[in-house]
Amino acid sequence: MPDVQVLLRSDVDGVGKRGDIIDVSGGFARNHLLPAGKAILASPGLETQAAAMRRSRDLRDARDRESSDTVARTLVGNVVTMPARAGSGGRLFGSVSAADIVKAVEEKTGAVVDRKDLVLDEPIKTLGVHNVRVELIGGVIFELTIDVVAEEA
Repeated sequence: MPDVQVLLRSDVDGVGKRGDIIDVSGGFARNHLLPAGKAILASPGLETQAAAMRRSRDLRDARDRESSDTVARTLVGNVVTMPARAGSGGRLFGSVSAADIVKAVEEKTGAVVDRKDLVLDEPIKTLGVHNVRVELIGGVIFELTIDVVAEEA
């Protein structure tokens, strides 16, 4: 099957975003995009529908970017202190995970961050100040400062 034009109904990684009219191979369209409902075959009158989809996508992206900027302004420069049980050498009994950090951030600042937005190679296992990279929707990236302190007995 030769190349065909399709209108994407949802974002497809490496292919395009919702509302884009793109050329794809016939096999990819027939076997993946069309059965999954991710695209429909493009026809001459479909341009107005594509434009409406792009407008709604742009509005959603702008709202996401704005909310991400608000969260970033709230968190940048703030140090989130987290108490944890630790031994005499500064090693924690257990660790501080992304879920723990999200909970502490929400309790201390009121800002809501998803644990999937935190780039944490491995859980924090020592006392002290740690920088955690946060990647929010809309391409907003910043460093969150976490201070892990020994829990009062």
